[in-house]
Amino acid sequence: MSVIENSKLTVVGAGSVGSSVAYAALIRGSARHVALYDIAPEKTEAEVLDLAHGTPFTGTSDITGGSDIGVAAGSHVIVITAGAKQKPGQSRIELAGVNAGILSTLLPQLLEVAPDAIFVIVTNPCDVLTVLAQEVTGLPAARVFASGTVLDTARLRWKLAQRAGVSPTSVHAYIVGEHGDTEFPLWSRATIGTVPILEWQTDGHPPMSVDELDQIAVDVRDAAYTVIRGKGATNYAIGLSSARIVEAILRDENAVMPVSTVLQGFHGIDAVALSVPSIISRSGAVPIAQTSFSPSELGLLRRSADALRQAADSLR
Repeated sequence: MSVIENSKLTVVGAGSVGSSVAYAALIRGSARHVALYDIAPEKTEAEVLDLAHGTPFTGTSDITGGSDIGVAAGSHVIVITAGAKQKPGQSRIELAGVNAGILSTLLPQLLEVAPDAIFVIVTNPCDVLTVLAQEVTGLPAARVFASGTVLDTARLRWKLAQRAGVSPTSVHAYIVGEHGDTEFPLWSRATIGTVPILEWQTDGHPPMSVDELDQIAVDVRDAAYTVIRGKGATNYAIGLSSARIVEAILRDENAVMPVSTVLQGFHGIDAVALSVPSIISRSGAVPIAQTSFSPSELGLLRRSADALRQAADSLR
């Protein structure tokens, strides 16, 4: 493995999500240089100044930014958060038309100033936009992928950990498929430590039932809607999860995360972006072909693929 020296991350979009990604990256030391780009100069300059004032309390990372696309020059990773905000009651797929137009204009400009960058799409609906982003840029699928269900997986592990009375780091479970309404957990491969999820029990924590797990899956799927109803947007957790993805790239970790890439020949699925466990390194993200599914889970994965394929086709 080879860590990228003097690494640079550019975050596109200075709204609540983009600013949270930059904030998390600074605190965690995800990249040596962090840049924030947005077409709104006053807002961007204010966010950069506010972040810069906090750098004496963080590590060695610095922050720059502005409304000139040149701030992204030389980036190793570009995280894209720009786009219309999801409204209460609005599905991620309903956002697709507006945000697809924004990315179609933005991506060629970013590629011109940062031709070697890996692009991480956070803007929703991230799966649909990833397919369009790869088509617009012509880059290999490994270099254009979405944050996908990394955050959904974190939500699942947190909720299971609470129920089981263990640390979230001891829960091994994934949400896969669409980052949205057709996502689902890989219960057939879920464990706490080495114990299958349905067999786990300790004093004060009786075994979980299938019905209980089904309800947990629904709560995880709808978590974003709950947060959006209460505060208008989700930003802190997606900021942290995006920073973690950036670290896996820049540190060449070969870390396994459920990001969303354009799949080719994955269990018979082609030309659609879905989240499946993937290896993330300085080369980008590569799906793990050996990932196994139960027959019912494979059906759910294909249902998710069909829904997203239809959404992508409607935007072409």
